Amino acid sequence: MIKHHPTTNLLQSFSAGELPASLSAAISIHVDMCPVCQQQVGELTEQYAEQSFDQPAQMGQQDSFNETADIMSLIDDITDDESIAELGEGYVAKEFQIKDKSYKMPRPLQSMAIGSFSGIGKLNRARIELGEGEIHTSLMQIQPGGMIPEHTHKGFELTLLLDGEFSDDMGTYQAGDFIWLDGSHQHNPKTEDGCLCLTVVSDALHFTQGFGKLLNPFGSLLY
Repeated sequence: MIKHHPTTNLLQSFSAGELPASLSAAISIHVDMCPVCQQQVGELTEQYAEQSFDQPAQMGQQDSFNETADIMSLIDDITDDESIAELGEGYVAKEFQIKDKSYKMPRPLQSMAIGSFSGIGKLNRARIELGEGEIHTSLMQIQPGGMIPEHTHKGFELTLLLDGEFSDDMGTYQAGDFIWLDGSHQHNPKTEDGCLCLTVVSDALHFTQGFGKLLNPFGSLLY
């Protein structure tokens, strides 16, 4: 069961089309995987559609009609009859492979430019090229038994778990969980069976304990 979700403010900004591509993609994938947020986004989008009918006439009837049509199209996409009833059903179309593990590519990522995977230890990462400056978006795989040394974040770190599981001092996470952390958090993610995540970060990691501190000059490698 998905236990970690975007905040209501994030879902509102997503429904209003106010987020950068990286965060929009992450929330879109989560919404595809999470019936609870799917319903909430549908309701929020309907609210924006209703508001568009009440906009002043000076905006122009054709402009208002076009905007409403766009919003209603988004509602149709989100609430399509073939969308998921259970986790993962119907939200993917393509597969890709990392090492000897195959994964399904989330629909919102299928039109994005994704670099090749490179690895360090049990960690493999491919950058998603979105041209958002300091905000970096990646697909990240941790192989079974892998971990990332305890660290905090100079900026924010969004992790959307796409496949598998991982845990840290704050709990255990399952596919679909949407985890938002910042400099007030520190954690040591590890996985027994392996996992694949979408990550969006705005600055380098800062390692905080033991041998991991020696990695701080290379923290940008995980950014």
